[in-house]
Amino acid sequence: MRLYADSSKCSGCNACRVACSLNLFGESNPKKAALVIEPHFPAEGVYKVRVCTQCGYCAAVCPTEAIVKNDRGAWYVNFAECNLCEACVPECPEDVMFLRAEMANTAWECDLCGDCVAVCGTNALWIAE
Repeated sequence: MRLYADSSKCSGCNACRVACSLNLFGESNPKKAALVIEPHFPAEGVYKVRVCTQCGYCAAVCPTEAIVKNDRGAWYVNFAECNLCEACVPECPEDVMFLRAEMANTAWECDLCGDCVAVCGTNALWIAE
């Protein structure tokens, strides 16, 4: 299972990013989301959505084995085990592995909770095999 995105349907509302940050960190902070909505300026209303493909490259390089699979089969960061080494960040082909020590004392990525899908009013996001 993984999260998919159809960028052509994205309105750029950021509801998905708010839902994601609420799931991961319990706060409404789109900067702490595990997906990216990239505006394509100057084309108004055109966005590219980047999401985790669950490739596992981040887990393969994690020296503390902090990136493990959850019960949904998704790679996620065990916050207690993350040592902020940043080895995982450059390995992500989608640039959706995050580590911003000033914002969170851990790395983070999509845990496939589905909250973003539930709040997406344009059906730009979905979870499938």
